[in-house]
Amino acid sequence: MSESTSPALGIADPLAPVRYLDVILIVLAAPFVVLLDLPVLGYAVGAIAWIVARVLEAVLERSAGRSDVRRAIGVKVGSMIGRTWLIGIAIIAVGLAAEREDGFTAALVCLAAYTVHLATALILRPLERNPEHP
Repeated sequence: MSESTSPALGIADPLAPVRYLDVILIVLAAPFVVLLDLPVLGYAVGAIAWIVARVLEAVLERSAGRSDVRRAIGVKVGSMIGRTWLIGIAIIAVGLAAEREDGFTAALVCLAAYTVHLATALILRPLERNPEHP
């Protein structure tokens, strides 16, 4: 293995599939939503809102990690509030623009994704605090 590829291997996150399990499950559930004739519009809006919120979380967390502690806390709190509003507005908008079932489906998608995200974050937190642990 050449020396130019070894730093790239050190940067890769081996826990990325677990860290983004919520997004993976949302994408994998899409065919079942279509096959079971569930409200596809609500599912799509909920899935897109959740994935956009997770991308924003990753980008803002990375930028907050490069700054001082006070700014990092401010960015994380602002990110949490902003992402919550983004998801809430998307759920309400699809519920009002389409049918109530679409809004309910979008809310269920986001709730299920949040549950998985919270569980994986709680599981991974000790590993992030103890980096020397294999």
